[in-house]
Amino acid sequence: MKKLNMCLLSVAVVSAGLAGVGLADDDGDEGRYMRPWGSNARPGVAPVDYPLYRNECGSCHMAYQPGLLPAHSWERLMNGLDDHFGENAELPPGDRKAILGYLLNNAAGRSNYRVSNKFVRNLRGTPMRISELPYFVHEHREIPARLVKGNPKVGSFSNCDACHTGANRGSYNEHQINIPGYGRYDD
Repeated sequence: MKKLNMCLLSVAVVSAGLAGVGLADDDGDEGRYMRPWGSNARPGVAPVDYPLYRNECGSCHMAYQPGLLPAHSWERLMNGLDDHFGENAELPPGDRKAILGYLLNNAAGRSNYRVSNKFVRNLRGTPMRISELPYFVHEHREIPARLVKGNPKVGSFSNCDACHTGANRGSYNEHQINIPGYGRYDD
């Protein structure tokens, strides 16, 4: 009887959670990317608030917010630091473990932020780059390559803070885009 009650309670909790699923997308593609937290999700992604991560990873590139990749991607990245996109980024074991814990606890789908939740939708496999995620591709599909890859001040889509003026604060609002050498971008 105890197992049956627990099972029924689980079904009720899941059903209640599904009742709060909202369909939304910032540019009008309602329904394409579901927002599981309902209308109370905060905008953007949680900003980086862990100094060890910010100092270690941010010394070579933007300290990407953990909410931009799912947990399994962060785990794979952190377990392969000896060949981190062609570079050796190995860390002392204690630092690696502490940073991995931070990334896993705050990964996409594990926090109540709109952009973070959208990044885990429609995933296949274990993406190693934020720019491989379906939502990222969807949001950047209309940007001409000359403005990013052909722009020496940007260089690639992985250089988020070159164009997204609020990226370091976790804000990827399309109204805060300023492409170096081009200006404000409006699709």
